Formats: sequence, structure tokens, C-alpha cells
Amino acid sequence: MSQSLPTDASIILTYRCPMRCRMCNIWQNPTDRQEEIKASDLRSLPRLKFINLTGGEPFIREDLAEIVEECYRHTDRIVISTSGWYDERVTALAERYPKIGIRISIEGLSSKNDELRGRDGGFDKGLKVLLRLREMGLKDIGFGCTVGNTNSADMLSLYRLSRELGMEFATAAIHNSFYFHKDDNSIADKARVCGDIEKLIDMQLDERHPKSWFRAFFNMGLINYIEGGRRLLPCEAGSTNFFIDPWGEVYPCNGMEPKHWQMSMGNIHSDTFMDIWHSSRAEEVRRKVRSCPKNCWMVGTVSPVMKKYIVPTARWVVSNKLRAMAGKKPILLKTPLK
Repeated sequence: MSQSLPTDASIILTYRCPMRCRMCNIWQNPTDRQEEIKASDLRSLPRLKFINLTGGEPFIREDLAEIVEECYRHTDRIVISTSGWYDERVTALAERYPKIGIRISIEGLSSKNDELRGRDGGFDKGLKVLLRLREMGLKDIGFGCTVGNTNSADMLSLYRLSRELGMEFATAAIHNSFYFHKDDNSIADKARVCGDIEKLIDMQLDERHPKSWFRAFFNMGLINYIEGGRRLLPCEAGSTNFFIDPWGEVYPCNGMEPKHWQMSMGNIHSDTFMDIWHSSRAEEVRRKVRSCPKNCWMVGTVSPVMKKYIVPTARWVVSNKLRAMAGKKPILLKTPLK
């Protein structure tokens, strides 16, 4: 039986970055701009539901508009993850592509964000960009917050701000991977951090929009991940989604660590995407995914399977929305859904 086509892709355009984040060492391991994949390298991609363009800092690429143009030939929805540091470049691209999605990575309120991201003025720039994009009429804009040891309380304040502004809000937990060039990220006070995420879940379940209720489910899985539990849904990295790194290597995800395993399906410089996707090497990678010990819980690999396993996911969402309406706390799962 042939492998079905993926629905989601994340393309790491560069490891160059102006930020100096504590939880990420990409900036200490920049790529050579001459070696980074170009728009023409993406021509063999299949039709997809979603493409995330990320980095490093995607807007450091002077040819980003060409890459976006090519990606729109393969999907109707593109979201770019950015620090917002190159504010004029962000707004210029948004003027050209008003349906583009933009997520500004902000790790806390002003002082906390700038401390964690290593550049003074980063919060102010990021917020100004979002406000400008909203003024321009963009709809798919918002914050992305990576939760660690010292910013979970600020995360709640950022979420309230995102609601006031009518913007999206995405979460992640600090973790280690080849992608971040980190192997020493950890959360020391798990009870406090998970307690703040539980408060976020309460707020999301109290909202009227069903999208927020499903985000509550995702954040429940984030608590489970931080506490060391098994994934609540199967990992289908390399089947429903894939990553491409700046050198054109096709990976199942960006969470692999060399101490566990790291294996590429192939390189788009050498073969077409379809040849890579249906290769024996790709199938070997998928077998490794099925026995991967990491139990990651990141939106790039969780979102596609939430949609695939919509019945058990929706069952939790509906039952816990009803609990919230009755003034009861949500039930936080500790074992995989069936």
C-alpha cells in the first residue's frame, strides 16, 4: 500500500537570526546564505493544506517573497513565524500578500521577553508590527509563546492581550532538538508552569469560539508532555507532515535529537519530493517515528493528528466545555486517547 500524501509542511529557511534567545542556539549556528534552499528547490512539493515558513528568522531572507510566491502554488494557507525584528520587511510582504499568516514570537511582557530573547526592544517591535498588521486588515496574525521556567505567568498576560486585540495565540514548551542546537533545556518547577497552563486552559474553555476549546486540548497535551507522559495522540510525523531544513533535507519533524536518533528521508536537491516521500528510506524513517522515545507535543506535529483523530479529540472538547459551563475544572488526561 502506497504512502498517502502529507497535508502540512514546515520549511526552515535559514538558521541566521538577529535574536539571541536563551532557549535556542540557532543564532550561534548560522547557515551560509549561499547554501540555503531557494524558491526553485520547492517546485516539486505536492498540494498541501498548510505551510509554515520558519527559521532562524525568515525575514532575514531577501528573497522571501519569491519563496512565498512558490509556496502559494502548493497551498492556500501560509503562516510565517518571525521575531518581528525586520518590521518594515514584514509589513511590505503583508501588503503584497494580505492573506498571509504572521506569528510574532514573544516570550513575555516587555522586560521578560527582551531578557529571554536577548535583544532590547524586541517586545516593542513585535507588538508594533502586530498592531500595524491589524490596521492593514490582516486576519491571520498573533503571538507565539514558548513556555519555560520563568515566563508562564507572563504567558497568561500575553493571552489576555491577544484576546483584547482579537489575535491568535500559539503555545509551545521549551525542549531540546537538533533544530534548536540545544540539549540542556528543561523545566525545573513543573508544578508552577503546568499550573499556569491549566489556568490558560480554563480561560480558553470559558470562551465562545470552538477554536479556543481545541486549543485547550492542545495545551492539556502540553501539560502531559512537561510532566513526562505519553503522547495523547499518535505521532505521525513523516506521514501527515514533514520539515525541510535550510540545506534541503526532508525530516519527519524538528524535534529529533542526535542522542536518540536523527534521520533524513532524502534531499530535495537530489530527488523530487514525491520520489523521496515514497522511498524505502522514508519508510524506514516512519518506522523509527513509531518507536521514537521523545513523546514531543508541538503544534506542527499535533495539529494534523488532532484533525485526523477528530472524534476522540472532539469528545474531550465537548465534555470539558460542558464542565466549564457548569463551573467545574477540566479533566486533564494522562493516558493516550482511543
